[in-house]
Amino acid sequence: MALLALSALRPASAGEDTPPDITTLITPRVIAYLRDIGKADIIELSVAGQNARYGELPQSEIDRLDTQWRTERKSVEKPLIAMTLSRPLSIYLIRIQSDRIGLLTAIFAMDRNGLNVGQSAPTSDFWQGDEDKFLQTYPIGPDAVHIGEVEWVPEWAVWIGQVSLTLTDRSGQKIGAITFDINLDELARRQGVNLM
Repeated sequence: MALLALSALRPASAGEDTPPDITTLITPRVIAYLRDIGKADIIELSVAGQNARYGELPQSEIDRLDTQWRTERKSVEKPLIAMTLSRPLSIYLIRIQSDRIGLLTAIFAMDRNGLNVGQSAPTSDFWQGDEDKFLQTYPIGPDAVHIGEVEWVPEWAVWIGQVSLTLTDRSGQKIGAITFDINLDELARRQGVNLM
């Protein structure tokens, strides 16, 4: 059903050969919209809680968790993935994604180690700390924004772009990062009718 909904929202003029200019589409208004989502109490509490639980993990432990996640993706038994996807934060992010009716295709929040805290769909790995979505946000500072590459998703027939932001607590201290996968075709449609 979600695949049909995403395809139905795609403008007729868009296509695989014409990637949208993500830097034009991700306006200050869009970033403010994403920041507002990232300010939810459940996000702050969940990320801060995992920071307190894990502390500063050694790289060997981060690698062990990431390897476990990657192995579980190919296995019937998925304790780490199941635990992460059943957290209140993941359930909240699933609801946020669903409520945006095709605009957001994935959301995931990371702790200060770059490890997933909650997500709306399983990611390919558990540790994002070696990727620009984390390296260009959390270590940079509380106001950091990273706009990623644009990717064509043939099964949905849409262009997806990633925007990542540093997460902060109520005092403005950085606590982690959050990434949004955005259906750029739907974003362009909404901007065309002045909804974003």
